[in-house]
Amino acid sequence: MSPSILIADDDPQVLAALRIFLVPEGYRLTCSRAPEDAVASLTQEDFSVALIDLNYQRDTTSGREGLDLLEKIKALDEDLPVIVMTGFGSVELAVEAMKLGAADFIEKPWDNERLLSILRTQVQLKSNQDRSRKLEAQNALLQQQASSRPQGIVAESMEMRQVLAQIEKLAKSDMNVLLTGENGTGKSMLAEYLHQCSARSEQAFVAVNMGAISENLFESEMFGHVKGAFTDAKTNRIGRFELAQAGSLFLDEIANIPLSQQAKLLRVLEQRQYEKLGSSKTLSADVRIISATNASLAELIQSGEFRQDLLYRLNTVEIHIPSLRARQQDILPMAQAFLRQHAEKYRLPMASFHPDAITALNRYTWPGNIRELSHVVERALFLCQNHEIAAADLNLPVSFEADNGLDFSQASLDDIEKYILIERMQRHDNKPLETAESLGLSRSAYYRRLEKYGL
Repeated sequence: MSPSILIADDDPQVLAALRIFLVPEGYRLTCSRAPEDAVASLTQEDFSVALIDLNYQRDTTSGREGLDLLEKIKALDEDLPVIVMTGFGSVELAVEAMKLGAADFIEKPWDNERLLSILRTQVQLKSNQDRSRKLEAQNALLQQQASSRPQGIVAESMEMRQVLAQIEKLAKSDMNVLLTGENGTGKSMLAEYLHQCSARSEQAFVAVNMGAISENLFESEMFGHVKGAFTDAKTNRIGRFELAQAGSLFLDEIANIPLSQQAKLLRVLEQRQYEKLGSSKTLSADVRIISATNASLAELIQSGEFRQDLLYRLNTVEIHIPSLRARQQDILPMAQAFLRQHAEKYRLPMASFHPDAITALNRYTWPGNIRELSHVVERALFLCQNHEIAAADLNLPVSFEADNGLDFSQASLDDIEKYILIERMQRHDNKPLETAESLGLSRSAYYRRLEKYGL
């Protein structure tokens, strides 16, 4: 898109001359003949640069109106470069304007080549600044996500091969995709794989855990805010939709969006537009939405906790990710992959699995799926002797299918809590809402315990 210039000058001949000169150079102009009109335009649209006169009809010599306009522009958008114009060659006035935040100044009548040079320089600086700020925010987000992101995809089983084939096929489209499945099945990793296989792979992949965003920060996190939008908004903030522009936005734990905020997300998905908190400027949202949940959205819709129209927008296509116990062929290869990953991470010698450990890995039901497997292998790497992991090193919970149970007289409080969590997960077929309700826990408290025990 061509650069846009906000021009403020009360002389129609000046505006006409600037239009004749700048439009053929590829600039889009928004012209205002009064300071208040320029301010109104700035509240509705983003500009690459502002070019403003310092003298208007109310007072044609002091430059006070122009300086006031400059201050209002910087208050609305402190990053917008402002070039001031004066027809009286007042050095003192130009210096005062620079102190108030003007990027440069030019005298009337202007030199066309100098004006064009200043405009090009400021537009490029603004573009570089915007790109740098966006990359900085993306890098900070990626660093937060990197520590918890699984490495590599294991797909020895037919079940997972079918899932990957489906993902690779759908990646060629721009449809929204909903990933469903139990907690810890690798939905976030597969969402990123879908992005990597798509035409948007060169652009950003931005992930956000919807369960970790409080209701009062939802708009700020998702859409961003401008300085002064609320008490603690001391700087502008880039939201997740802006970070993911032209790329993919992964909404994890989508069932945890507060009902009061679901309408705001629905509007963005329907209209592909949004406004930052505290701003009336409408921004476009060119993003591919990938979402995930381990909850039954049908049950949440029935109970009035999730909007049915939002579900229709999210699940153009739904892909179910099988549990680890349903893809037994992947258990050992995945355990070996985690073993290599953790050995490299901690700079430890590579270990191997004893046959009895392999048997234990395959017999266990893995209620916590891939995440639990990773935690178990990580712990076993430190407990094993002679670089060989035995079944005892895995320290897997006892089976609940026999009369064998946990020795509560010897177990720690954490052991007992984990035992009960796993037992309830198995009893309720790993359905989070039913499991949490049976334990008398809120959804957030239930998820915190899953995270605590690597389930």
